[in-house]
Formats: sequence, C-alpha cells, structure tokens
Amino acid sequence: MKSKAKHLPHGKPKREAKPSWRHYNFTTAGPVDDYLYSMLPQRDEVLAEMEGYASEHNIPIVGPAVARVLQQLALMIAAKTVFELGSAIGYSTIWWAQAVGDKGRVIYTDGDAENAERARGYFNRAGVSNRITLHTGDALEVLSEQKEEYDIIFNDVDKEDYPRVLRLVAPRLRKGGLFITDNVLWSGRVAEKNPSDAKTKAILEFNRKLYDSKEFYTTILPLRDGLAVAVKK
Repeated sequence: MKSKAKHLPHGKPKREAKPSWRHYNFTTAGPVDDYLYSMLPQRDEVLAEMEGYASEHNIPIVGPAVARVLQQLALMIAAKTVFELGSAIGYSTIWWAQAVGDKGRVIYTDGDAENAERARGYFNRAGVSNRITLHTGDALEVLSEQKEEYDIIFNDVDKEDYPRVLRLVAPRLRKGGLFITDNVLWSGRVAEKNPSDAKTKAILEFNRKLYDSKEFYTTILPLRDGLAVAVKK
C-alpha cells in the first residue's frame, strides 16, 4: 500500500529549520562581548592612551580584540610588509609594526594631515617609527602606485570605496598573502532587506565579490563589526 505524502495547508510553505550547528540564537553582543574584552591582556601606555583618545573624540579604531587578531595573523605568516588603507591615528599601524619586527615595513595612509601628525607622535613614543612609512592623501591612489607585492593589505577606508579596493588588491599581494577588511558586517546592516544607503550597498557588493573571487579564499570573522580574512591563492 502506497503511503500518502503529507501536504501543508495551501499557502503555508514549510519553513526550513536552522541546523543545530549554527548556534542561530547565540550572539557575541552584550555580556559575552564584555567577557571577550575582559580576557585581553592590558595594553601598553601608548595603546591605552590611543584607545582613550579615540573613544573621547569618536575616532574609528579597530580596538584591542581585533588588533590582536591582526597581529596574530601577521605572526602566523611571518609578514614583513603590510600596506594599510585608512590608518586614522595609527592604532592598528602600531600593532602591525610590532608584528613585522625591526626589518619589517608598514605603510600608513590617511587623508587627514592632523591624524597623520598625531600618529607620528604615537609611533615615536611606541618605538616603531623606523618601521612605518607615512602617506597623507588618497589611500587608494597610493596603493595603485605600488609596484611590489605585500604580505598583508589591510582595508579600512571609506565604505563606498570597498568594491574599488578589491579591484586593486590582487596584483599587489603575494601568493599566500592576506587581504583583511574591517567593518564587513556594518553593525548588522548587511542583514537588512533592501538597504538603501550607499555604504551598506557597497559593503554587500564587496562581500559577495570577495567570496566569489577565484583569487581569494575568504572567511568573515564575526568579531566586533566583522573582519573579512582572505588569503590569496
């Protein structure tokens, strides 16, 4: 005897259950986020001062949790050259400079001369100024002029420029090098239906093209505002 197929009432399609391994209702916001930051070792005097200044003056920095990931990734691939797109007051620049060592080199770029001057003072106090080259102006123009291949390119420029950055990166990154991008979850706005603002649209375009790229193997880490880590194949 043939079994009868079960049908749901007309107009009510069956909703697929989320797989258990997704932890769909778990979030790193709130108390869990507080726990993650409570685990971090105390930063040195210069970095701690920069964190306070950034908070007081609303200067965008990656913060210590993400900065430790950046430094760890640099150490994992023994990076000696880092190109940073959008450096602000140089907070993440110092973490990169500490990772590449005395013979390494980090390129700082920012369009604000006041940011660059403040960053220079921090670099001197942190003892890493000899590892950092400062460029004030359009970060993408500076990148487009580069002839060498870097170990790491870190992207933290204006969000509308993210798709343009992707077009410039591959020829300037060595095989096995890392292309790392901050703010790819954009405070959750990437999950909105039909977003209207240009920044969110640009990040969505960037994320999709980065994952679809045959030149990169990409993962988004849901730490802070989302960190995309892509290795060049």
